[in-house]
Amino acid sequence: MSSIIQLLPDHVANQIAAGEVVQRPASVVKELLENAVDAKATDIKLIIKDAGKSLIQVIDNGVGMSVTDARLCFERHATSKIRQAEDLFSLYTKGFRGEALASIAAIAHVEMKTKQGQEELGVHIVIEGSKFVSQEPAVVPNGTSFAIKNLFFNIPARRNFLKSETVEQRHIVDEFQRVAMAHPNIHFTMYHNGSEMFNLPISNYRQRIVTIFSGKTNEKLVPVKEETDIVNLHGFIGKPEFAKKNRGEQFFFVNNRFIKSGYLHHAIMAAYEGLLKDGAQPSYFLYLDVPPHTIDINIHPTKTEIKFDDEHALYAILRSAVKHSLGQFNVAPLLDFDRDPNLDTPYQYQNKEAEYPTIQVDRSYNPFAEDKPNPSFRSVSYKKTEVQPNWESLYVGLKQAGQEIAEMTFENEAVTSSLFDDTETEQEVRRTYQIHKKYIVSPIKSGMVIINQKRAHERVLYESFLTNMTVHQAVSQQLLFPLPLYFSPTEITLIKELQPALESTGFLFEAVHHDHILVSGLPVNVAESEVSIVLEELLSAMQDEIPSQSFSQNDTIAKSMAKSLAIKTGTYLSGKEQENLVHNLFACKEPNVSPFQKPTFITMSVEDLDKKFSL
Repeated sequence: MSSIIQLLPDHVANQIAAGEVVQRPASVVKELLENAVDAKATDIKLIIKDAGKSLIQVIDNGVGMSVTDARLCFERHATSKIRQAEDLFSLYTKGFRGEALASIAAIAHVEMKTKQGQEELGVHIVIEGSKFVSQEPAVVPNGTSFAIKNLFFNIPARRNFLKSETVEQRHIVDEFQRVAMAHPNIHFTMYHNGSEMFNLPISNYRQRIVTIFSGKTNEKLVPVKEETDIVNLHGFIGKPEFAKKNRGEQFFFVNNRFIKSGYLHHAIMAAYEGLLKDGAQPSYFLYLDVPPHTIDINIHPTKTEIKFDDEHALYAILRSAVKHSLGQFNVAPLLDFDRDPNLDTPYQYQNKEAEYPTIQVDRSYNPFAEDKPNPSFRSVSYKKTEVQPNWESLYVGLKQAGQEIAEMTFENEAVTSSLFDDTETEQEVRRTYQIHKKYIVSPIKSGMVIINQKRAHERVLYESFLTNMTVHQAVSQQLLFPLPLYFSPTEITLIKELQPALESTGFLFEAVHHDHILVSGLPVNVAESEVSIVLEELLSAMQDEIPSQSFSQNDTIAKSMAKSLAIKTGTYLSGKEQENLVHNLFACKEPNVSPFQKPTFITMSVEDLDKKFSL
């Protein structure tokens, strides 16, 4: 019987490895940027075309590679970072597996140019799908340049699974920002389709964060610093009043490597306990330096998850450090009451002793005596009334002793004879009633209908926004002064793409700058104080997934805005408002469910009520 187990060819093995290493264009960006950092570069350029599908190029001024190393770096498990197994527990560099370049070369057209500083000529290598096409000397600057073209050209199924260009671009920006924030001592620049997106000069950690996220980031940062034997912690946290609905500004770096940790995130949320609104997420940019032998960074293919030796101690240190910073910079409320400056001692009385008041008492004074009090005692005199009250006159007209005294009645301020709170007159017939400021009950022929007011309003707003975006007849209310709102460059790019759809709902934009926008008009049902909340929740929803079809994009916008603007549970509605909501709900095309496919109302027949009482 012939053997059925065979060794895979190298090109097949590289494609399988690429499935773990290269999930999307952002994965290539991450690997190439980390290699450039490990090459001790001080200037790194990232050039992207078509969200990485056509071109990903990383140019650095690092140490470069020799001719032999340039050819060998594309072999599987070839690395300059480790020599023996023990080196895995003392890693200070980024890449160490030696899979990245071999995997990338298996699924793309790769062009590499590299030269070391002491050499006169460099080398130019071209690879297509793991096959070496050419290798020749070339005059190139010091450092290395990788150009990755036509990603997944030989795996069309993987290419078809890529998301829209906006989504892939956002993932690339995320990877770029993570590497740039971890290394403020390196000059980073990023270009997309020929336009510059980021230009980050060499700076410190705070300046790098502010440059990336722009806007009012500098105002909301609170420094955190703690040094222990287990971890050296430094970085910044955001003030509670700047918390957002999304988790876009939450970063952990361990030994300058971005990681994700739900356990450490819980420590941050525990420190913010009592300071945040429901659903709000604080911003934090925290850098943890730990001994390499106390962590294992090889438990995940993308190396974004790390195993710590002593997680419990790290949790306690992180929570206490963040809580201490919130209190130290007067972000968290203190136990002491606020000092009133009006109670301070005036300057001219600071060195004087207090004069104690004296009390004079006339012990011989008798308030029931008819003679006047002692004139030597100073007191405030009141004019006596000449008519003395006759207490017996109050009992005239009452019944004789032994009989019941007439009961005294008092007029109430408000007389309520209805089971429900209403202000309508008796002539008006109530058709709806509100229960617990959450449900609206309305009688119908077969019984009654119970409506969830929040979900019902979501359905009404959703169909209204969708109709406006389809017909383009939305009404807008003009603002007297334009409203400035600050966002990160990534969010500004997203707002530019959503601008036509937002304008069709009633928003008007006077200008869109690189770090803020000027809103000059709002939809009729959006208050000025709600604009920032609505746009932030919309951006959070759109960043998760942006379909390429405009109808789907409009659908996502309508859902997000309906969710943000719908009346909340606990809101009192007058009788007229209740009736309008009921009428508008049943005038919708699909009144049975909310935009998120949850029921908006239930019905209860008279038979169902009879069964309840027959028990």
